[in-house]
Amino acid sequence: MASAAWLDTVGFALNVTGPIFLVVVLGALLKHLGVINDEFVHGASRLVFHVALPALMFFSIIKADIGGVLNPLLIVLASAGTIALFLVLVLVARVVVDEPRDRGVFVQGGFRGNLGVVGLAFCVNAYGNQGLAAAAVLMAVLTVLYNVLSVYILNRSLLDRDVASGWRGVLFGIARNPLIIAIVAALPVAHLQIVFHPVIMRTGEYFIQMTLPLALLCIGATLSLKPHRGSGRVQVAALVAKLVISPLLITGIAYAAGFRQMELGMVFMMTSAPTAAASFVMVRALHGNATLAANIVVVTTLGSLVSVSVGLLLLKELQLI
Repeated sequence: MASAAWLDTVGFALNVTGPIFLVVVLGALLKHLGVINDEFVHGASRLVFHVALPALMFFSIIKADIGGVLNPLLIVLASAGTIALFLVLVLVARVVVDEPRDRGVFVQGGFRGNLGVVGLAFCVNAYGNQGLAAAAVLMAVLTVLYNVLSVYILNRSLLDRDVASGWRGVLFGIARNPLIIAIVAALPVAHLQIVFHPVIMRTGEYFIQMTLPLALLCIGATLSLKPHRGSGRVQVAALVAKLVISPLLITGIAYAAGFRQMELGMVFMMTSAPTAAASFVMVRALHGNATLAANIVVVTTLGSLVSVSVGLLLLKELQLI
C-alpha cells in the first residue's frame, strides 16, 4: 500500500511538470532542427501575449465560480510575502553581488516569476480549469506588484535615471497590459453571470487549447545553453532565491494562515515559477547587464522543472495538497 501511495504521489508530480518539460525541450529541438526560427518565435510570442493568453484568462474566469476561486486573504498574503522576499533580496544583494549595477538584476531575477505561462501551466496540469481561474486572479495582482518593484529596484541600482519617468512608464504599461485588461474585464462578467453565445465560447476554447503549448514552445526555442563566463555566483544565488526561498517563504505564510489543498498547491506552483522573460526585457531597456538577466531566466526555467517536482512530492506526501 505504501508503495502504491508513493507511486501515486510521484505520478501526480510528473503529470504536472512532465508535459511542460517535454514541450519546452521540443521547442528547443525544433529550433535546433530549423523547423521554427527566430521570426516564428517573435511572431508567436506576440500572438500569445496580445491575443491568446488574454483570451485564456478571460474565458477561464467567466466559466469559473468566481466566488469559489477568489480569496482576498490569499491574495493579500501572497502580495505581502512577495514584498518580504523583495526586501530580503535587497539585503542579500549587498553581500552576494559585487557589482552595484548588477544588484537590481539579481533582485528582480529572484522574485519576478513567469506566472503567465509556466505558473499557469503548472496549475492547469494540477487542478484543471478551476486552478487556472484561481491562478489568473492571483497572477493579475502579483503582475502589477512585480512591475512596481522591478521599476523601483532597477532605477535604484542602474545609472541615475528619472525615477518619476520610470513610474509613469510602468503605470502606463500596467494600464494597457493585455493580461490585466482581460482579467479586469472578465471579473464583472463572471460576477454578473453573463452568458455568451455558444459560438463565442467555442472560439474561446480554441484559444484556451492553443495558448500554453505555443507559449511553452517559444520558451524552449529561446533558451540558450551556451556557457557564459562570470556572474556564476550571482546566477546560483538567483536560482536559490527564485526556486527555493520564494516558494518556502510565501507557501509557508499561506500554510501558517491555514490554507491547504488546491489553494496551497497553487501558491507553491505560482511562487516556484522560473524568472520571467520580461525581466530580461526590462534590464536591456535600462542598459543593465542583459546577459546576467538572460542567464538567470535560463537556469531558473530548467531548474524549476526539478524543484517543482520535488516540492509537489513533499507536499503531496505530507497530505497538504
